Amino acid sequence: MEVRLIGCLQAVVGRGPVVNFANLLSTFGEHAAGWLLIGAGGAIVDARRRQTWVGMGTAAFTAHAAAVVIKRVVRRPRPDSPLIRVLDSTPSRLSFPSAHAASTTAAATMLAPLVGVPLAASVPVAMGVGRVLLGVHYPSDVLAGAGVGLLVGVIARRYGMRP
Repeated sequence: MEVRLIGCLQAVVGRGPVVNFANLLSTFGEHAAGWLLIGAGGAIVDARRRQTWVGMGTAAFTAHAAAVVIKRVVRRPRPDSPLIRVLDSTPSRLSFPSAHAASTTAAATMLAPLVGVPLAASVPVAMGVGRVLLGVHYPSDVLAGAGVGLLVGVIARRYGMRP
């Protein structure tokens, strides 16, 4: 069922600017690097909320690392079907959970008080849909990654990394 869903998504929006945007998000999210850069930049220019920016970067990195550990335990391979076009490269063949979804959801959870919940919620959705569209994750990988990220973000906000 998930393979068919990926194939349908690619049939509808699997070309042009949507794929380019998904690739851009993918590059940004690789190893949580984009979130680490935003966290460092925010900490430098926004001294009043430095703790939030550092907390966001820390949460994104922690969620990414947790997802990588879980990937190595679960060892679910990435989508591989003639119905799916792989539109991005990946650092490993392991799929579950999505580390991109985990780090992005953790970062968004930390930034929600600063940017508002609607904007914060839209970023992980865009990242997750992009990972599925690119053919590198099953939808369940993205949902599990988002769950990991939400858990890390909630814990980080509760225990001292508050805005």
